[in-house]
Amino acid sequence: MVLDPENLYEVDSDVPDLTGAVLLHHFDGFMDAGAAGKLLVEHILSSYEHRVVARFDIDQLIDYRSRRPAMIFATDHFEPQPAPELLVHLVHDAAGFPFLLLSGPEPDFRWETFSAAVLELVDRWGVGTTIGFHGIPMRLPHTRPLGVTAHATRSELITGHQPFFSRVEVPGNVAAMLEVRLGEHGHDAIGFAAHVPHYLAQSTHPAAALVLLETITRTTGLALPPEVLRETARRAGAELQRQVNESEEVSEVVAALERQYDAFTGSERGEQSLLLEEEEIPSADELGAEFEKFLAEQPPK
Repeated sequence: MVLDPENLYEVDSDVPDLTGAVLLHHFDGFMDAGAAGKLLVEHILSSYEHRVVARFDIDQLIDYRSRRPAMIFATDHFEPQPAPELLVHLVHDAAGFPFLLLSGPEPDFRWETFSAAVLELVDRWGVGTTIGFHGIPMRLPHTRPLGVTAHATRSELITGHQPFFSRVEVPGNVAAMLEVRLGEHGHDAIGFAAHVPHYLAQSTHPAAALVLLETITRTTGLALPPEVLRETARRAGAELQRQVNESEEVSEVVAALERQYDAFTGSERGEQSLLLEEEEIPSADELGAEFEKFLAEQPPK
């Protein structure tokens, strides 16, 4: 039996006119290097007025045995814990302009039905553009600017973004399927993936969330001032650099990564950069593994 997409969610009937509004989305469970997408969701929900306007039936979408939620046992009983939720929030930016934010765990089941349900909500509210965001690991040092890989249902939507890949096979994920299905139905959909130093992929990297925020605001015109997130990124960057400076060995690792990055981008050696393969510099993976080990040994702050 095919499940009716409308049976997958409950929607608030008291929703203002959202014609042309932006729908942002991020799902936990797929790749999110540096917790870039998660940090941006937390920043938006902690900074701007919002309320829930749609709620998905999580029991139909999640495999609890594959990712068991944590429970707290206290002496002789289990304490109630918040259940996972997949929600659409109506948010107002700093100028009072409304937009939507869909976030929560990536569904384990019924991807097609879920995509159809989101499509119904997009049609219902007259959403103009849908934008997904997350972080991906890349071979670059934290001392160089972070880039963004952009993709969309129409190339005109991401004019000005330099492609980093030609053709590559990646694991399937709901965000990508949703983008494809939206495009098939004539809707504009975009995805942004912030580049995160691969040795920081398992850490939180606020600078990557900041890059996503700035990219989204440039693309949509939403008033989402970056000052708070920028300060968070500055403090995290300063702490990271302090740890690096305390070790001559790790400083050399970073310097080697910088040389590789500059050679690849051509900013240091111009057209000769592609001829540096014979230079005796450890690979980015070897350098990153050493750096990652060093960071893991640092005491928590």
